[in-house]
Amino acid sequence: MKRNLLISVAVLATMFLGSCKDDDPESNSIPEGTADAQINEDRTLVTSENVTNWTQYAVQVANLLTKDATTLKNAWVDDYKGLGSYAEQFKNPGAGKDYTSYVGCAQQIIEGCADIANEVGTAKIGEPRDLWESGKYTEAVYAVESWYSYHSIDDYSNNILSIRNAFNGTTDGKEASSSIASYLKAKNNALYEQTKKEINAAYNAIKGMASPFRSHIGNSSVTEAQKACATLEATLTNSVKPALLNATESELEPIIKNYVDVVVVPTYELLVTRNVALNTAVRNLANNPSTATFELAANAWMQAREPWEMSEAFLFGPVADLGLDPNMDSWPLDAAALKNILSNGNFQELEWEGEFDEEDETISAAQNVRGFHTLEFLLFYMGEPRTY
Repeated sequence: MKRNLLISVAVLATMFLGSCKDDDPESNSIPEGTADAQINEDRTLVTSENVTNWTQYAVQVANLLTKDATTLKNAWVDDYKGLGSYAEQFKNPGAGKDYTSYVGCAQQIIEGCADIANEVGTAKIGEPRDLWESGKYTEAVYAVESWYSYHSIDDYSNNILSIRNAFNGTTDGKEASSSIASYLKAKNNALYEQTKKEINAAYNAIKGMASPFRSHIGNSSVTEAQKACATLEATLTNSVKPALLNATESELEPIIKNYVDVVVVPTYELLVTRNVALNTAVRNLANNPSTATFELAANAWMQAREPWEMSEAFLFGPVADLGLDPNMDSWPLDAAALKNILSNGNFQELEWEGEFDEEDETISAAQNVRGFHTLEFLLFYMGEPRTY
């Protein structure tokens, strides 16, 4: 997930969601230490006057999500920058290549796992908690990723499953014979057991958070999840990554190849399949807007988002270099621009051209009004599918 630092949470709250104080003076009267935040949702609803632009905006976003998912999958399985598939490049490191050894590949895998463990604990959970503890209750709620759908805990726990999958070399919770887990089990069983225990602990701590997270930011379960993520990140960085330096190239080669073939590529293939299904559901919504078709599209969004969140332990290579992460998952949104597009129907603002440059403000502006979270807002209201 790309966290957009150009747009403050306070701006998001005042420009997009309106002032809770104006709507309900009591909603901001939150006693010190209260676990629940009672915040009014955005009052923008689907009406007969805006439904055409609303659903067409959803179609445009769904089209781009399908395009980006397909680009990402094709880069891994077909060709990337004219050098063959990224899968083959990663599975065959060597001199003059991005990865010169299987040890380097293995360490990249662990770095990806550590990065997402850290991001979940310090950013996705930690930033809202920090705002809460500083007394900025409203801003804290608006900082929670996926709060429109009340889907945050599922997102964060799926991020931990992406670590589990990378470690195990499978996507079903089992352990592949050619995996980092199996290597550690044979070479350093204590570290293997510790890592497995900490992955499970982080997952369970997140699942154990009071739900929905946006309503319980001050709950003690939040700090327990943060601690579990921090413990896991430290073990991955300080113990597992160094341990792989002792592995031989011949020991790691089958591990790397299994990781690509059994974890990464199938995850991206599933991402495409589910985004195609999401695209179909959104088109059906546009052709026949109703409460029922909103619900079908919202359910398809949740299905399509799952493989994305379960890919975040491997946010390297094409997904980063081509700007596909912020294309699909930029947060927070540019609220004012999003509402302008809803009003004027200028969907060209969602697209950008040329090579990706994360410092390019034009590219960033386009990314802030597309992707999963824009579609989430268009499909959900107060944690439920929108009605019409």
